[in-house]
Amino acid sequence: MSEALDARSGLPEAHRWLLETYPRLRWRDAELGEVARFWLQMHAGFRHKQAEMERHLAAWRGGGDLVALHRGLIPTLQAYLQHLDGHHRVESGHYFPVMRRVEPRITAGIDLLDADHDAIHDHLDTLFKAGLAFHQALAGGAPDAADRAARLAEVLDRVTPAACRHLEDEEDIVIPLIQRHADAFAH
Repeated sequence: MSEALDARSGLPEAHRWLLETYPRLRWRDAELGEVARFWLQMHAGFRHKQAEMERHLAAWRGGGDLVALHRGLIPTLQAYLQHLDGHHRVESGHYFPVMRRVEPRITAGIDLLDADHDAIHDHLDTLFKAGLAFHQALAGGAPDAADRAARLAEVLDRVTPAACRHLEDEEDIVIPLIQRHADAFAH
């Protein structure tokens, strides 16, 4: 049985076999196909949004005010949630079935990534609810707005490492697979 996302410290060895042929050191733009480059660009965008949210929280934790936190964090959070949800829907609904078909030996790895999507979706739901609670508290002048911001920060602190783990593990399976079977992913 595969290790759950929140408990994993890296991609299980059984799913890393394609990395022997296509290690990360070979993932230079000139050597990657269009789909692999796009995939890595999408992931870089998610990492950028995560870092941006962490910067907003660090500024607030360092003495910043709630209005500035809200103004910077909430739009970034909304974009992050929408893009990540959409990205996972495309992966699970389109790319993962193709990957299972073209490389049956990697099916267990794709199943692991699909299970990650379920876990991340639960995290995103919690994150959305925490963000909405902060937004509503601040917009309504509620006395617990700072507590709502702290709760949102706690949720982000918990979600970000799991999302980062998934991005890295997914890349270790997907990028080599796309390179190995480039014709199956050509547009």
